[in-house]
Amino acid sequence: MLKINEIFYSIQGETTYVGNPTVFVRTTACNLRCTYCDTKYSYYEGENQSLEQIINTIASHKTQYVCITGGEPLLQKPVHTLMKTLCDQGYLVSLETSGSKSIEPVDPRVKVILDVKTPDSGAADSFLIENLRFAAPSTEFKFVICSEQDFEWSEEFCRQHDLFKKYVVLYSPSYGQIAERWLAEKILQKNSSARLQLQLHKYIWSPEKRGV
Repeated sequence: MLKINEIFYSIQGETTYVGNPTVFVRTTACNLRCTYCDTKYSYYEGENQSLEQIINTIASHKTQYVCITGGEPLLQKPVHTLMKTLCDQGYLVSLETSGSKSIEPVDPRVKVILDVKTPDSGAADSFLIENLRFAAPSTEFKFVICSEQDFEWSEEFCRQHDLFKKYVVLYSPSYGQIAERWLAEKILQKNSSARLQLQLHKYIWSPEKRGV
């Protein structure tokens, strides 16, 4: 059994899978309280579902992409069985995790998205450095940038751990907090190797964009 907050079908707004119709499985509970969190409702709300229930719901949508997100999915051990089963059934599975829990047990077929928390997130000390040892070539590192301090911190983290040469590194502007253009110009000015990532779903589904 897994405590599930919601399962929904939408367009993937992030990572190198961006734009693909995707089933999102959002688990309940998170061990962090990031300042910019837009899914606070997942901290506690949810209901227990069997793996069969979850997989049947996923199968009702005709897509090969499944994103396991939260909350923090790795707080619940049965999530590993779910991801393995989905991979066995031919799904392209991605996992969004803060990196505060070990990714060592994650099925190697899963694309892991490590959301490294920056200083302005309020959780900058939460990342387990040992997770760098378990990262695969397909692993992607995401940094939500809230300020110039966050940008410089992220650049240093990536250089210190040689991330730019080994992995896809994504810089995402904190939605509504800093301008997308500011971050784009910063990447260019600093000759950063990071990839600018806009949260596509925020632009598609945000109230001010509806009907445009």
